[in-house]
Amino acid sequence: MNHPDTASAAVPAPETGLRHILFPYADEDGFLTGTVSFVEHALGAGETVVVAVSGPREQLLREALADAGSAEGVAFLDTGEISSNPGRLIAVWQSWMEKVAQSGRPVRAISENRWSGRTRAESAELRYHEWLLNRAFAESPVWWLLCPFDTGAVSDGTLEALQGCHPLLLGQDGPVPVAGYAEVTYAFEALGDPCDPDEELVFSGGALAAVRERVTLCAARHGLPGDRLRDLLVAVTEVAANSIKYAGGGTLRTWAEDGRVICEVRDGGFIADPMAGRIRPTLDQVGGRGLWLVQQMCDLVQIRTSAENGTVIRLTMGTEGG
Repeated sequence: MNHPDTASAAVPAPETGLRHILFPYADEDGFLTGTVSFVEHALGAGETVVVAVSGPREQLLREALADAGSAEGVAFLDTGEISSNPGRLIAVWQSWMEKVAQSGRPVRAISENRWSGRTRAESAELRYHEWLLNRAFAESPVWWLLCPFDTGAVSDGTLEALQGCHPLLLGQDGPVPVAGYAEVTYAFEALGDPCDPDEELVFSGGALAAVRERVTLCAARHGLPGDRLRDLLVAVTEVAANSIKYAGGGTLRTWAEDGRVICEVRDGGFIADPMAGRIRPTLDQVGGRGLWLVQQMCDLVQIRTSAENGTVIRLTMGTEGG
């Protein structure tokens, strides 16, 4: 496999932004071939290399780099700070990049997300995160992000869906443009149907106490512990208050499935910024902190919004930690 920029005739180097490369592999040998080559070329060019890979793959890569004499100069990031909620990941990458970019050298990174063991909703939000990365770093200094993807660990169709989130695909001759990359518009999956939801609660100004009561009743029936309930109540209250402020009110539905309590708020408003809640607010920022708080509180946040159909926000909280 060639180094990621040896096929540069097919992929002109941009002046700014993220070079986001999907790297499908079928086994451990394939994983090591692509990642070690990527690292060695970066080090040879005097670039900073950071790796965010956890579990057995991290140990494999550490050992292979040591055997190749390429371990020095590679920073393995602490993946323990990575939340299972995809809505928090862009802020994590921004924080990491601010630190490593202080060297003044170009940066190449490797990041392998955990796909196995996720629910369908979590996987859908993780794919959306991968797509949003391209927008989040569109104006940043150029950096590379190689995303290894174990093709044997997920269901059919996942690789094709991920190709719509990555502008580049790493093949035998280097990175090539992905024909199916959705550069302008992301195609969301439909939200799953609620599982035996409680009766809808229509709310408007002055009804936040009723919203909290409905959430508390649902959580109590399904065993959501006190600390997790407190976080969920803060998040739902924030979303409902925004519905009242910007849309005059909304509708709340609550239910539980597979050990998770889910609260859904619908209203006629529209959230224009797809990054809302995903970028850490600055200290002097006025407003815009509500959805950030919601993302920090919940295990999963799903937002579907359009000027024509209004907004749906689903908040998920597991009964046994996030």
